[in-house]
Amino acid sequence: MKKRILAIVLAAAMTGALIGCADKGKDTEKKEKITFVLDWTPNTNHTGLYVAQEKGYFEEAGLEVEIVQPPEDGAEVLVASGKAQFGVSFQDSMMPAITGEDAMPIEAVAAILQHNTSGIVSRKGEGMDRPKGMEGKKYATWDLDLEKATIKNVVEADGGDFSKIEMIPSTVTDEVSALESKSVDAIWIFYGWAGIACEVAGLETDYFAFKDINPALDFYTPVIIGNSDWMKENPDSAKAFLSAVQKGYEYAVESPDDAADILLKASPELDEELVKASQAYMKEQYIADAKQWGYIEPARWNAFYNWVNENGLSESEIPENTGFTNEYLEK
Repeated sequence: MKKRILAIVLAAAMTGALIGCADKGKDTEKKEKITFVLDWTPNTNHTGLYVAQEKGYFEEAGLEVEIVQPPEDGAEVLVASGKAQFGVSFQDSMMPAITGEDAMPIEAVAAILQHNTSGIVSRKGEGMDRPKGMEGKKYATWDLDLEKATIKNVVEADGGDFSKIEMIPSTVTDEVSALESKSVDAIWIFYGWAGIACEVAGLETDYFAFKDINPALDFYTPVIIGNSDWMKENPDSAKAFLSAVQKGYEYAVESPDDAADILLKASPELDEELVKASQAYMKEQYIADAKQWGYIEPARWNAFYNWVNENGLSESEIPENTGFTNEYLEK
């Protein structure tokens, strides 16, 4: 009996030692490092990334992900250079990077939001609940060709005269103050942040979305872009990264309040009321009517670039199916 007990004790000790060694090996297992560059300061467009980081989804995928702020020339250049493997961009702004002889090795690999939530916000009751109402009003413009062509398109589609809009060169960073001070009358915004900010501030507004005027303007904004060369060489890592990110955004859909807390923990400088209200809005936008988070519908992607081509807004013709892939998303 004593020999049996001794054998059991020794076996238990050996098992414990083996488990300890296995745990130690697991702890010291080298994670693959990935750098992800944002497009702007943290906001609810990025919630799924911070959830994936906080919840350990990246770690479970064998990844060590660093989220960094963008340089002045944007995420596209950093991703194309290989200094970051992934980043945030927009179908409209990545257009020059994927065309012509100097095209960069980047492509969109996931849609953060399924539809274009941008449009024009204005003070309520001043007639700008429709594009024609912008006639005679002050619009804050970035003075970009694509931007002005978009405004012209929706105004003329509504029977308005684009030339009657007063274009005020302005980079508005506080939409509420700009509208309340009447320095401008109309601003291009993304409703999920700036539109919600107006609601939180108690400012009554009118708003129309570009996609509701012209379906070709329902382009993908924002998107996650990746370095094409790196992804071809590391397809499993690219898929593991996007799978973890997908879990993060799915969590934000299911638990928006908790996801908002995770974003606030990562960026405590953000306004809590705004983040919570924005997250409640965004939970309906991440997947919306798509079959899964991240999926890019080829027909809709192509429709926007075809519109760009037809209006001569790109230096080079953009062939269909340029600049995106669904290859690295979970099937």
